[in-house]
Amino acid sequence: MSRLAGKVAAVTGGTVGIGRATVERMVEEGAAVGILDILDDEGKALVTELAAKGFKVEYWHCDVADEDQVKKAIDGVAEHFGKLDVIVNNAGIAGPNKPTDELTEEEWDQVQAINVKGVFFCTKHAIPHMRAAGAGSIINLSSIYGLVSAPDIPPYHASKGAVRLMTKTDAMTYAKEKIRVNSVHPGFIWTPLVEKHMQTMDDPEAARQATAELHPVGHMGEPDDIAWGIVYLASDESKFMTGSELVIDGGYTAH
Repeated sequence: MSRLAGKVAAVTGGTVGIGRATVERMVEEGAAVGILDILDDEGKALVTELAAKGFKVEYWHCDVADEDQVKKAIDGVAEHFGKLDVIVNNAGIAGPNKPTDELTEEEWDQVQAINVKGVFFCTKHAIPHMRAAGAGSIINLSSIYGLVSAPDIPPYHASKGAVRLMTKTDAMTYAKEKIRVNSVHPGFIWTPLVEKHMQTMDDPEAARQATAELHPVGHMGEPDDIAWGIVYLASDESKFMTGSELVIDGGYTAH
């Protein structure tokens, strides 16, 4: 219960799915956590629930595609809790499930703005606080589709490939400042994002079963499967790990 004792973290997209599970596991392990999201009602409700249990947690409204909002929120977390040690760049969208030749520029740009530019903005404004703290851990949520691909959601796949390489570049750039940067690559995890993606299929239930079977273990993952990996990367247990890909995918990419 103390793997993250004394650490302060910010988690984007922290109100639902993987983000919410990450917040819950982090506070249980002793971290103070700032939740960043655009789902204000859900964020405030989560703070109320966790604060009632004695955990240190607060919520900031933050659209990660808006640099001013990102800076204000990250500065707010650091000011409120006294520092910033960890940022989890989790916020993301799947975008439209269309072939490349049917996509509009606006549809493409929206996915890149949240999934790629959002990671850039959050990293940019977290770095000064981590320098002040003397160390830090930046954890970027990529995907199995930052490693392999499939014939669907082209903007999403492109964005997650970008996050993977951004992670490696920043890992090398900031290593001597004791700021570690790693990416996490989940398989299909049953979250609102994945559920919404399944709803774009002709037969959502059949699509869910077929997707589960793509994983050698025979089922999709749960948010906690990813959250515990994030806890590891946030902790000092992973102090020798940077520029790496933590793949938690039920064997999907082992094909």
